Amino acid sequence: MARNIVVSGGGSGIGLAAARVFAADGDRVVLLGRRPEVLERAGVPGALTRAADLSDVGDVRGVARFVAEELGTVDVLVHAAGGNGQLEPAAGTDDPLERAAHEWGVNFRLNTLTAVLLTEALKERLAEPGGRVLFLSSIAAYRGSGSGAYGAAKAALHPYAHDLARQLGPRGITVNVVAPGYVEDTEFFGPGIDPARRERLVAETSTGRAGTPGDVAATLHWLASPGAAHVTSQVVQVNGGAERGH
Repeated sequence: MARNIVVSGGGSGIGLAAARVFAADGDRVVLLGRRPEVLERAGVPGALTRAADLSDVGDVRGVARFVAEELGTVDVLVHAAGGNGQLEPAAGTDDPLERAAHEWGVNFRLNTLTAVLLTEALKERLAEPGGRVLFLSSIAAYRGSGSGAYGAAKAALHPYAHDLARQLGPRGITVNVVAPGYVEDTEFFGPGIDPARRERLVAETSTGRAGTPGDVAATLHWLASPGAAHVTSQVVQVNGGAERGH
């Protein structure tokens, strides 16, 4: 039976890969993202699209109405929206405190607030039993991200997911987090990653290769399957062995 899937950040990278995997099952998919042109060229068969800023309460309310009208019930909610702020306007100041406030604010808005607002808006529409909520974290939540802002924003999803799992478990809904390591073919590193940095990140793995959006999408797909019905409140790392679970 076809399920209803909502994917934030569904126009590119891991979100797009996940959307394609679910669509291949014949599921009905809604792609969410801030850039309508990216959503339009995603090319996911049969997918509906809705452009929205998921850190804006008004936009999220609009998404909730759209989902209610088009889908009704949500079987799987995938949070792939986020990033390290490279697509955001710069701080525009040399003041260190203002720059820190800008960087941390941007990272929490993109990675934490978007996931929280969308979840809270759609929480009562999750299928019960059988609903799935899936968050995208990062290896940076375990080992930092330079300034700490991106890693901290992703790490903040972990306790939220654990609390949600407790709250939604009695309704037969599971909540899990997937934390990828270095993944190629995304917009995360902008136009390209420094070759030396890429070599170092690949060398940290046990598999000797970079991850792909398909690797992460396959894990999300499994967590949304009946076979993972008793897996909840977990952080699943997909990083080729670069970081071990804690």
